[in-house]
Amino acid sequence: MHHQLGAHEIMEAHEVLTDIIDGINQFTLYRPHIRDQQLQQILDKQVNYMEQEYQNMVTLLSQQRGVSVEPYQSRINASIKYGLRNPSPVTPHESARQLNDRDVASGMLGCAKASAVLRMAAGLECADPQLRRMVIQGAVSSAEMAYETFSYMNQRGMYQVPTMPMRTESNFLGTYQTGNITGQAAPVQGPNPNYMT
Repeated sequence: MHHQLGAHEIMEAHEVLTDIIDGINQFTLYRPHIRDQQLQQILDKQVNYMEQEYQNMVTLLSQQRGVSVEPYQSRINASIKYGLRNPSPVTPHESARQLNDRDVASGMLGCAKASAVLRMAAGLECADPQLRRMVIQGAVSSAEMAYETFSYMNQRGMYQVPTMPMRTESNFLGTYQTGNITGQAAPVQGPNPNYMT
């Protein structure tokens, strides 16, 4: 075992490794319910990455040697669709046999989001530079997996992105101004920030 890890690091490594195992197991449970080939490819690719991430972290912790950490390479090749387009209602299912691609993708998305948060928090507690780098890269990779899954869902209308009326958006964002080092706001062209909708 690595000889110079603090108690916090050991506990955080335990949490991250457990989270990786849980993610792999969760995705394995989802796999038989997938009908769409693209979602199946996304799930398999993400499981393969998690398996490699697990092996790398165990190797680092047990052999105290540098392990290269490759970021997750997502297959995002779509422009996001904004706005609501008659979203379908969703309800809990009474049986696992009722799970569909939307349920699987939503579970994958939730898993990746939670993993990104857990890993970033863990990385902030690591003093060992190699372990810290590995855990933070895991957080970034989990965020990429989440975005890949979100993009898949968005393209199929499973995850729609509500928008605000343009006037409300402009007025809301128009309240923020750029500044300079002396603290004086620079003039910005745009809507009247005092006007509320």
